Amino acid sequence: MKVMIVEDNFLMRLTIKEFLIELGHEVISETVNAEAALKAFVELEPEAVFLDLILPGKSGLEILDDIRKINKDAKIIIVTAIEQEEIDKKLSNKGVDAVICKPFSYEDFKKIVKSVIPCNS
Repeated sequence: MKVMIVEDNFLMRLTIKEFLIELGHEVISETVNAEAALKAFVELEPEAVFLDLILPGKSGLEILDDIRKINKDAKIIIVTAIEQEEIDKKLSNKGVDAVICKPFSYEDFKKIVKSVIPCNS
């Protein structure tokens, strides 16, 4: 599956990318802010987006709204260190497919990803 990662932390972005490749996905874009993310989303048409909530400029919630306007069917997986019921409720109402809380293990990541998008391994 063609996947885009929106994450401003280099090490987290690298970890997500390596895990996705291990699971048989193609990472077609890695961005660190809203402007780059939305441009890449329109140009590359990823099937799934791994989206951090806390980013420079627009928040992940704002980017999520923009992505949904462009493609309501794209799979959205939020990757965040924020664990709050209020945030989870907002995300659920916005059509998020899954939430992965940082820090996470490969097995936790694999389980959540496989529940949302088909994996080749």
